Amino acid sequence: MKKSPVGQYNWLILLISVLLLSCEQHAWNNPYSVSETGQNILYSSFSDRPNHLDPAQSYSSNEITFTGQIYEPPLQYHYLKRPYELIPLTATQIPEPVYLSKNGSRLPESASPEKIAFTLYDITIQKGIHYQPHQSFVQDASGNYLYHSMKEAQTADIFKLDDFEKTDTRELIAEDYVYQIKRLAHPRLHSPIFGFMTSYIVGLKEYAAELKKVVEDTDGYYLDLNKYDFEGAKVIDRYTYRIMVRGKYPQMLYWMTMPFFAPVPWEADRFYSQPSLVERNITLDWYPVGTGPYMLTVNNPNLQMVLERNPNFHGEKYPDEGEEADRENGLLADAGKPLPFVDKVVYTLEKENIPYWNKFLQGYYDVSGISSDSFDQAISVGGQGDIQLTEEMQSKGIHLQTGVGTSSFYLGFNMQDPIVGSLTEKARKLRQAISIAVDYEEYISIFNNGRGISAQGPIPPGIFGYMEGDKGVNSVVYEWKNGNPQRKDIEQARQLLAEAGYPQGADVNTGKPLLLNFDTPGSGPDSKARFDWLRKQFKKLDIQLVIRNTTYNRFQEKMLKGTSQIFMWGWNADYPDPENFLFLLYGPNKKSGHNGENAANYDNPEFNELFEKMKNMENSDERMEIINHMVGIAREDSPWVWGFHPKSFTLSHEWFGNSKTNFIANNTLKYKKLDPILRQQKRAEWNKPVLWPTFLIVAVLVVLIVPAFVTYIRKEHAVDAAVEREGQ
Repeated sequence: MKKSPVGQYNWLILLISVLLLSCEQHAWNNPYSVSETGQNILYSSFSDRPNHLDPAQSYSSNEITFTGQIYEPPLQYHYLKRPYELIPLTATQIPEPVYLSKNGSRLPESASPEKIAFTLYDITIQKGIHYQPHQSFVQDASGNYLYHSMKEAQTADIFKLDDFEKTDTRELIAEDYVYQIKRLAHPRLHSPIFGFMTSYIVGLKEYAAELKKVVEDTDGYYLDLNKYDFEGAKVIDRYTYRIMVRGKYPQMLYWMTMPFFAPVPWEADRFYSQPSLVERNITLDWYPVGTGPYMLTVNNPNLQMVLERNPNFHGEKYPDEGEEADRENGLLADAGKPLPFVDKVVYTLEKENIPYWNKFLQGYYDVSGISSDSFDQAISVGGQGDIQLTEEMQSKGIHLQTGVGTSSFYLGFNMQDPIVGSLTEKARKLRQAISIAVDYEEYISIFNNGRGISAQGPIPPGIFGYMEGDKGVNSVVYEWKNGNPQRKDIEQARQLLAEAGYPQGADVNTGKPLLLNFDTPGSGPDSKARFDWLRKQFKKLDIQLVIRNTTYNRFQEKMLKGTSQIFMWGWNADYPDPENFLFLLYGPNKKSGHNGENAANYDNPEFNELFEKMKNMENSDERMEIINHMVGIAREDSPWVWGFHPKSFTLSHEWFGNSKTNFIANNTLKYKKLDPILRQQKRAEWNKPVLWPTFLIVAVLVVLIVPAFVTYIRKEHAVDAAVEREGQ
């Protein structure tokens, strides 16, 4: 029986059909599941894994991306108003301070700070707010907690939080806020603000000492803080609690916008303290529990982090007022509508800038910054220095937002180091020489495409205490010429270096070249370029700079132990007050030994004394004068090479709405809005399959395979014919 030629070609026809059919499906380069098409999902990324999601421990900007949307402190900032304005979040109103004298008598609001011994803040929270669904709240019919005292056998099949079968919730109460304040003193948590807060919250330091003794005498992970109270944080009733601080400290209200002062239910602490769960990394540091608009449903920092709408969210409305331009810019079109607008947020790990940028241009990310590699493609700089989007960006409907951030990035010296540290004249002149040599104007130009301004001190623009013009110039490093600050000549730096005892970069006593160490967790091509640049800056003074690269955790350990020498650091404003930057140089807030945020371990008694006076004051001419004096002291001591304040450039697609730059608030995700239909249309338009390579491949296959196949068929026919002849 002869084989049908048509049947022989079926497989080839099928292959071509599959290739052509696939062209009609979704874009081949879509990195997301087809099931997510058209859904109300915001797509973003992260480059560094969060180390802490526990609100008592978390203090990094890459962590607050998540904690700010999950936890709800009592207060927040108005999303649209400028200057930044405090408004209630879970609180019913902004708490009014009550001033007390040493003997406990009430003082008038006009009382001078010297007379105020204590300030009371009574915070009343809204009723009816509930936590996200969580395993720690589940009870049996008798009211016993189902998952609080599990034996090892019960957790044998538990590897992640979702492996628990049941969840429940309960109402938010004042006790939860007090419980979290107590956790700041927990001896096992090492909260980064504990040392700083002991200066303010009454009895916090003594409370920590009490808890430390309890922990030393107790086995196990769980410490029931409900058994131990202290004066500084008390429950008044079910919905009201009190914070008591020393003296007058108006900045305390700003702290009440941060996750440190968000609620943590004791049930979650008890649940997560079980050894079998701790061993599996099922902890509050990994699985947050909050009342906010979103909850963390996927925590895979090697791939993806996912926030989803909290089904128990108590509800909030989009603001109905803002700045004059907000209505014109469409930022009030959603006034009064319920929040949040976005159902889900997917954060994908992106270690490199280029892949992220390409996906943004393809519509697969909704918002993007601009890396140095992509700057020229995105931004056009006019002859007068004016900034605008390139024609390519405009053709895609992309929007640009800019602003000088309330941030400071600097090169720090460890003031405990025997060479670069201390307040001696020798060490001071060495730091001053390096401060002149390290050309941050060049750094901004090379690595930031000009997106930044040179820092003259620790306080950035937009914060009270920042000085414009010649009055704000750091005269140790700059001279005021032709209406602008100009960095001093390198010869002046070399003279300072010689006066420090290192002429031409060599120790005058030993003749050995000066060798300094730069500690960093940086890696990759971008970091290497920065390291090379930094070496060249020190080379101007004939100083050898050794790069000591390490892991982020090891770097953090060095900083905590005070074993680093020179490092790069940065600070984003927690709240709009100069104290939030000047406390980075306050002695008792040292990182080494105190776990504070004074990374340089700078400790000047005169600066500390002025800080103590300044911190309690309202903004005034007197406060400005004190700040200027403090900044002058710090400039002279030079614990930092002051670095720069970055300019923020943010791009967003036209389907991304309600976007307004906010450098202070950290819970702004709930205001963002998407048009998923428009996004899908643009993705389809920008990612049409390029079909000619497919057809070319098919044609090549046909040219190569068909002749061979025809030859094969002919041979088969010849064999069949021969068989038939033999049979005859």
